[in-house]
Amino acid sequence: MPRQIIVENQNKTIADPARIRYCDTFLSQLRGFTFRARLARDEGLLLVGRHDSRLDSSIHMLFVPFDLAVVWINAEMQVVDKVLAKPWRPAYFSKQPARYVLEIHPARWTEYEIGDIVQFKDV
Repeated sequence: MPRQIIVENQNKTIADPARIRYCDTFLSQLRGFTFRARLARDEGLLLVGRHDSRLDSSIHMLFVPFDLAVVWINAEMQVVDKVLAKPWRPAYFSKQPARYVLEIHPARWTEYEIGDIVQFKDV
């Protein structure tokens, strides 16, 4: 079971941060949110890459039946892109290279903006 973290935004306070599963293995990233019926507002995933890359940080929405707010974060811990991902789309790519992909409930869309600096904290 992946460990849980909070993705703290250094530019603004998030009153009730989501508990994020830290996915740094191939299997945990492959599973992601596929075949899930729904996503609770207080949960999310952080897909962890080895280095900044547009290709390696791409995601798909196949077999994901709900919208996701997707936030790309580079190795310097800066938000470099974000998108509201729609179900069943074959691929989403960040406009800038990223190492981390944060997938959260769409209601949390405004919690992170491009240029924000984040920090990962264990729960």
